[in-house]
Amino acid sequence: MVRRATTGGAPKTVTLPSSSATPDVGDRIFLHGLGVVCIIGFIEWERRIKQTVVLDVEMPVDCARAAASDDVADTLDYKRVAKRLIAFVEGSEFKLVETLAHRAAMLILEEFGVEWVRLSVNKPGAIRHSKDVGVAVLRVRADLPGQ
Repeated sequence: MVRRATTGGAPKTVTLPSSSATPDVGDRIFLHGLGVVCIIGFIEWERRIKQTVVLDVEMPVDCARAAASDDVADTLDYKRVAKRLIAFVEGSEFKLVETLAHRAAMLILEEFGVEWVRLSVNKPGAIRHSKDVGVAVLRVRADLPGQ
């Protein structure tokens, strides 16, 4: 499976093993609506007052293996992922949601060993008359340094 990915600007083509789930096909675990309070933004008041961001995360997992064993050890423990993301985001002070999304996605790749992660960061109320605004990123293992 060929997938286009970007790292720091220029797109590159990476090849994923055909047996791996891809962002378009396969089993996945997701976290939707994970609200976390943090410093986010580049305007002066945003550097002083914590705001809520909402994360949506999607990662590949072999549900068949976990279903056969009925054991959490055979799947990706989404509670661990959520706790790690909460700790990371709460401790962050990024100016851009793009930076937060990229760094959070890279953290998931590094610490949980998934083949890819799709992650969005929504900033509710950032634009008047809009429910929320944000960014969505897709990162693959090849985006990690040394891959």
